[in-house]
Amino acid sequence: MGVFGTDILAGKVAYVAGGTRGFNLAIAKRYAQQGAKVAVMSRDEQRCDSAAREIREAGGEAIGLPADVRDYDRVAETMQETAEAFGGLDIVVAGQAGNFYAPALGMSAGGFKSVIEIDLQGTFNLFRAGFEHLRTPGASLIAIGAPEAVKPLPFQSHVCSAKSAVNMLAKCLAIEWGPAGVRVNVISPGPIENTWGMDNVIATSPDLKDRITEGVPLRRWGSHDDIADAALFLASEAASYVTGTVLDVDGGVTIKSTGPAEGDAVDFADNPRYTGPRTSPA
Repeated sequence: MGVFGTDILAGKVAYVAGGTRGFNLAIAKRYAQQGAKVAVMSRDEQRCDSAAREIREAGGEAIGLPADVRDYDRVAETMQETAEAFGGLDIVVAGQAGNFYAPALGMSAGGFKSVIEIDLQGTFNLFRAGFEHLRTPGASLIAIGAPEAVKPLPFQSHVCSAKSAVNMLAKCLAIEWGPAGVRVNVISPGPIENTWGMDNVIATSPDLKDRITEGVPLRRWGSHDDIADAALFLASEAASYVTGTVLDVDGGVTIKSTGPAEGDAVDFADNPRYTGPRTSPA
């Protein structure tokens, strides 16, 4: 249930992209538990319906809106639907993500572009389309980043590029939109239990989770609650003077080193979602 009190977000309206599973769903649930009306969005209509129903059955108010973040017009429609259903918009979480493992020489231009469009263009689309519906001052925009934004990793050139750009986009928008009373921040999660991406990373290597854990200064993986609590903080009045910030919720992973440990590239290459040659290019 987290570490906060109750009804912190009473009267607020939140839109959570990617909010149908993993820690993004946990964020949506946390917002609803704290009194916000919530719209959850993803490409899968059934997941949207299921997530919204789950929140309503727990006593919250929620709607599910299927959309692809790369489709600006559809994103704008869902923002309009949210504002009409709930009377405005106070919080937007850009939690969508795209990823696969491939070296640059084993990746098509289309594959690189798809991740940039989902992570970076999608974040811009969400924030830009949501802006006109924001109730200001006091609105909060939150992008979900990643340690890859500042830590180069093999087979992740597309993600590292996209996430570093997301960080800079948030900082630019924080400057531009600050005078309107809009705060823009980033949450950068480290290894989080029971998430689609991390489950795929460790799928074929039982010892890889232990190796990753050893690289976390706090020596544990994070939980959905850890991310939901950070998202609640950034959306609340407690963070009213926080903007343009990347909040690392990663157990210290980002500060531990500047790159992957020796041999990590081999582990990534052994992953079933890896789509390149089995050895790095010379």
